[in-house]
Amino acid sequence: MKRILFLSLGAIVALAAWIVLVFAATSEGWGRPALTPSDDTASFVEAATRIVERDHSGNLVLLVLEDGRVAERYSVSTGDPVDGSSVFQVASLGKWLTAWGVMTLVEDGAIDLDRPVSDYLTRWQLPDSEFDNSGVTVRRLLSHTAGLGDGLGYDGFDGPEDVQTLEDSLTRACDASPGNSGIVELGSEPGSEWNYSGGGYTLLQLLIEEVSGQSFAEFMSQRVFVPLGMERTTFDHEEALRLGLAENYDLDGHTEPFRWYTALAATSLFTTADDLAVFINAQAAQGAQSVLTEASLALMQTPHASQMGADIWGAGPMLYAPNNTGGYIIGHDGNNGPAINTAARFDPASGDGLVILSTGSEMLATRLAGEWVFWKTGNIDSLMFLMSIEAMLLWMGIGSLLILFAAVILGWRMRKPRPA
Repeated sequence: MKRILFLSLGAIVALAAWIVLVFAATSEGWGRPALTPSDDTASFVEAATRIVERDHSGNLVLLVLEDGRVAERYSVSTGDPVDGSSVFQVASLGKWLTAWGVMTLVEDGAIDLDRPVSDYLTRWQLPDSEFDNSGVTVRRLLSHTAGLGDGLGYDGFDGPEDVQTLEDSLTRACDASPGNSGIVELGSEPGSEWNYSGGGYTLLQLLIEEVSGQSFAEFMSQRVFVPLGMERTTFDHEEALRLGLAENYDLDGHTEPFRWYTALAATSLFTTADDLAVFINAQAAQGAQSVLTEASLALMQTPHASQMGADIWGAGPMLYAPNNTGGYIIGHDGNNGPAINTAARFDPASGDGLVILSTGSEMLATRLAGEWVFWKTGNIDSLMFLMSIEAMLLWMGIGSLLILFAAVILGWRMRKPRPA
């Protein structure tokens, strides 16, 4: 009987050890090869190009920065040619630029990061709930820690005539992605947890309009894009059409028009890879830009939210992985239907960065950006970790079944009567 007890305890320990080992291997990248063993940027782009040629159909532009300069370029299209000046809709990546717009108002003294956002609003207010709406501050909205439970996710509208007002969209977004209520309201205590909220950035869009007295698109152009020299960047869909849009592909390789959005701040920025290179270079404290101070840049890059013990979000940008010099690889990704995927990464310490804009692939830009982070730092990008969870759980399950099977066999042998 004691032997069976020890066997059971041993099996439990082995199961726990296996699960911990697989989790650590996934999160730390143990045994994972970099996309290329060479530290040469051209080698990375060559390896990335092979993946694009194998897996992608549609438009894609890739830029790699070294010390603030574009070191490598690559573009491909199955239709009209694209390059660094081609205008793409970049989906949620626009949240990062929206955060810059908010921070200009903070520097103006027009808003306070830690005051309730409701203090600045007259056109719409959060509905009452069991939680205290006064805990929904600007800082928490920027870092997705305000407690909003909308889960948005916007699918957009067929044309401009269908677009809701901001107030109506915040009350119930008619273009909410499947599975989401479309209602912007508190679902948990503000400040208690991280929960990604597209509705939170739609609320910040309203904040900017209320405080500035301008339309969101006009304000962002005047206060962020023009001062930075981002000449082909806009939140105005009509202006994007005038600039000329790269073709929008679905997963089957067919083209279709871009969708129209109420939630501009959350999901409908139009820009180019060249303009995004300018923007991510502006994140460096030593950069020559006049929009935000070094103090604001440092605050935005400071951890404001974590999950599973890892810092994942600042006041606007994602914190993808440690950069091994005390800071983080920062940036943002974007996904819109039918198959828009964009990614930007930047190391403020080195000036190295990456921009990938694509239509026609669901997660290719995010996957390649994660490979770039691992290649540069040896650390697993937080989105790369999320994309590895399914394989991680599979290995946990296979190993656990083998351990349990071995324990059952050993237990059966122990119980089997010995011959006289």
